[in-house]
Amino acid sequence: MDTARSQTESAALEGVYEYRNSPLVEPDWKRFPGWREVTETEWADPQWQRAHCVKDAKGLRAVVGDLLDEAFYEDWEQDRQHRATMSVLLPPQMLNTIAPEAAAARPGELTKAFYDDPVRRYMLPVFSDRHPEWPSHPMASRDSLHEQDMWVVEGLTHRYPTKVLAELLSTCPQYCGHCTRMDLVGNSTPQVTKNKLQLKPVDRADRILEHLRVSPGIRDVVVSGGDLANLPWPRLERFVDGLLDIESIRDIRLASKGLIGLPQHWNSAPVLQGVERIARKARSRGVRVALHTHANAAQQVTPGVARASWALLGAGLHDVRNQGVLMRGINDNAHDLLDLCFALIDHAGITPYYFYMCDMIPNAEHWRVPLHRAQLIQHQILGYLPGFSTPRIVCDVPMAGKRWVDQADSYDRELGVSHWSKSFLTPLEAADPDAHSGSYQYYDPIDTLPLSGQRWWREARQG
Repeated sequence: MDTARSQTESAALEGVYEYRNSPLVEPDWKRFPGWREVTETEWADPQWQRAHCVKDAKGLRAVVGDLLDEAFYEDWEQDRQHRATMSVLLPPQMLNTIAPEAAAARPGELTKAFYDDPVRRYMLPVFSDRHPEWPSHPMASRDSLHEQDMWVVEGLTHRYPTKVLAELLSTCPQYCGHCTRMDLVGNSTPQVTKNKLQLKPVDRADRILEHLRVSPGIRDVVVSGGDLANLPWPRLERFVDGLLDIESIRDIRLASKGLIGLPQHWNSAPVLQGVERIARKARSRGVRVALHTHANAAQQVTPGVARASWALLGAGLHDVRNQGVLMRGINDNAHDLLDLCFALIDHAGITPYYFYMCDMIPNAEHWRVPLHRAQLIQHQILGYLPGFSTPRIVCDVPMAGKRWVDQADSYDRELGVSHWSKSFLTPLEAADPDAHSGSYQYYDPIDTLPLSGQRWWREARQG
């Protein structure tokens, strides 16, 4: 067994990090042939954004013309047929943050910029991104956190003693390749036939509220999906208003990556007026209502995102926070994380909150980061940001919940197996007399292990 970090590893930052208060830039969407006639009014319209999402190769060609090589489309199609667990859905706002500096790209130049881009790597994955031998870890599973197993009513996951997750819908305005809810969210792919919510949306919301009214031990509700930017505002306001009528509820967190991928929705007048009504009622009851979003790269924090975030705060939200995911080739170094965090706090009023280690879902190995790397990065970013804006890197251990990366009880670096404990039981464990002394495992990606560890897993797979 190794200690949590090898003694030979250093927490010193890899190269000098110099803080610069760099202004945000909205990439020029007119650099793409298909958007050369798009006006600022159209770009700011959430309905225009939704109507012009890129879903397939035909849609991407309509935007970029002949600036991408045909080999890229072939690579993308091979991934769609053989690896993708999520379908592709890219609003123009999100697509425009890919290769943002490729303004004068000629054929071939944009292809390289696309392949190298961190946003493209997780929003538009291609087959060559995936690991050829280990696209999935042997311990991966579709609902890796057992959220559906812990539903107390459809869509309501009671995983922690005092807080719950309410999944009101199963769609998003954009789909992330690494989605932890790939078992439920979005359209089916050739690899994954999605589970379906069975109740009508209004019935699901009502049953969730009914359960919470008779559960005074629950004080904290994360309202998610899917993505709340896809839920018609009157339905969301009705649900949150119902939560605010429950005396035991003290914290409400609204989850929407749409603040990053479709800020036009959250900056629209009807939504902001509704947020103001909710915030006014929440203040009168002493309840905090916050919005949690999901940015993984500094280039995603644009002036449009900042305007929407400040507008939400101005309408009375208690906070806007970012929960990103630590992923290889995207943000797995301290420099990139610090750039993102400073962009969030300096310009958008968004508090860096968590960076999750990528969950152990199928075909995610090329994104996942080994625990020792996450531990090192956590140490490296300390001291640069204000303490209240220094994100915690957490490992969401199946059945154990969110653990700070330095909380592992033990860690076998050769086999990449870390062991974790916790101080509470999930409903699935309540009847198990041995559960209090249980140990829970998380696994490093196999290709990051020493050769002896890779050989062990290869032999275990064959045997």
